[in-house]
Amino acid sequence: MARVSQEHLDARRRQILAGAARCFARNGFHGTSMQDVLKEVGLSAGAVYRYFSGKDDLIAAIADEAFGSIRRAFEEAAELTPPPTPDRLLGRVLRGVFDRQVYGMERRVCAALILQVWAETMGNERLAKTLDDGYTGMRAAWGKLVDAYRAAGLMRADVPADDVARTLIAAAQGFIAQEALFGGVEPEVLENGLRGLMSMGPAKSS
Repeated sequence: MARVSQEHLDARRRQILAGAARCFARNGFHGTSMQDVLKEVGLSAGAVYRYFSGKDDLIAAIADEAFGSIRRAFEEAAELTPPPTPDRLLGRVLRGVFDRQVYGMERRVCAALILQVWAETMGNERLAKTLDDGYTGMRAAWGKLVDAYRAAGLMRADVPADDVARTLIAAAQGFIAQEALFGGVEPEVLENGLRGLMSMGPAKSS
């Protein structure tokens, strides 16, 4: 029997995840059955179960990719020298996440799927662990970035680095939530808003 290449195995796994993601984005996690996934990808049950044990396994794999995509975008941006200011950095991160066109889905659909994943973690310990690991990694990456800002004389030293990291991550999460709920939220909106807040200074006396 001919040996199947790793490239073929990876492509088939990707095909299954893409089909499952489309189903979940369309019908929600709880409204999607394994039969729906099989129909979407056009494969037999045996072919799919070779890669995934069931729907929970598919959800976990999609969640891991979603979190990993965001984490990698943060880490890549944080490694730039000199470090870009927060407005430019967050814009770069969000473009990186959505320009990857996860599973070939449009930006709003992708954002909606990420929101579903976040909601699912509330009652799923496996997904919660995946989310916690990803969040911890992002906080560490931003903490290093804050150190770089301070070394460059761009940021005051009396605010805890983790507080800054969590606030910037919250801004990115809020952008994703707005895109999922309302659509049409361009990264430039977040960049401009942050730039405006960063420009604030003491009020001038008349």
